[in-house]
Amino acid sequence: MRIEDDQKLDFSDVLIRPKRSTLKSRKDVNLNRTYAFRHSKRTWTGIPIMASNMDGVGMINVSLTLQEHQLFTCLIKTYTKNDLDQIKTKLNPKYFAISTGTNQKDFQNLNEIIKAHPDIEFICIDVANGYSEHFGDFVEKVRKNYPKHTIIAGNVVTADMTQELILRGADIVKVGIGPGSVCTTRIQTGVGYPQLSAIIECADAAHGLGAHIISDGGCTCPGDVAKAFGAGADFVMLGGLLAGHDQGGGEVITEYVLNGKIDLESRKPLIDEKKYVRFYGMSSETAMKKNYGEVAEYRSSEGKTVRIPYRGDLNHTVKDILGGIRSTCTYVGASSLKMLGRSTTFVRVHRQFNQIFGDGRDK
Repeated sequence: MRIEDDQKLDFSDVLIRPKRSTLKSRKDVNLNRTYAFRHSKRTWTGIPIMASNMDGVGMINVSLTLQEHQLFTCLIKTYTKNDLDQIKTKLNPKYFAISTGTNQKDFQNLNEIIKAHPDIEFICIDVANGYSEHFGDFVEKVRKNYPKHTIIAGNVVTADMTQELILRGADIVKVGIGPGSVCTTRIQTGVGYPQLSAIIECADAAHGLGAHIISDGGCTCPGDVAKAFGAGADFVMLGGLLAGHDQGGGEVITEYVLNGKIDLESRKPLIDEKKYVRFYGMSSETAMKKNYGEVAEYRSSEGKTVRIPYRGDLNHTVKDILGGIRSTCTYVGASSLKMLGRSTTFVRVHRQFNQIFGDGRDK
């Protein structure tokens, strides 16, 4: 047993210090990035925000909406060749990845999809624990079979495993264990790593090898997305922030609740209509029963199921997130997203904002 005494930080532990800026308007900020990937040798241009491959988020209709903004989607693992056949001409291969697990059935499904859709460019190999030897072997196997595809692999939170996955064939490493809004890994297992420090350390390791990372999980607001980019993330993956919208396809639950007020004329109590959408982690009991029929005896749930407010059209949320990041750039004098990391100075804090009226964001 050993203890690391050096300070590790999360998004809530810091703010970004403002600096002098020559920018006149948020419109002057360029959020597009262009990346060249280490192994596939492909290039990509777009706004490097990704929808997570979670039910209700990594959906085809979400991808169709996000690609209009040049944002990326990692589709859910359960999509098959037949699912993609139906929308082949609509999805832009530059802005989505097909996702896979690591068992034989997953690999067979991956092969069938790519054979039927050879224009696909991105493969996301996704497991909760990227530290197993089996996972590294699988990444190496996929790289051998698909040398020209851009491979995303994760999740890990330390520099050594970031480098390991890159050397085994990953172009982009997914970073984050336990920070997600519906993830209970830290509660169930005691395992994890503060997300801001994980980004800083893994980005340094990846960039030294000419590769890239994704910050996956922990963003609760646009400000956190900006902090992730400021810390060195090449991409930022979002789950909860993009959940609860029409494009996610979840069932909208309507409830009627007393609001504690009375109509002065009729003297009857007033009732509010509230709408919710169910959202759950992909290691939750809900997800395992849906996708596999049961929770295997040898494992436990590492995710929770919650109800989140129904949020309508995804386009509104996307514009809100992008507007927040542009505003961050104007505060620190960064004319582009590429410059944000170079312009960011974090300050340690004990409180991010005045919470007397909540976080100030519309629900």
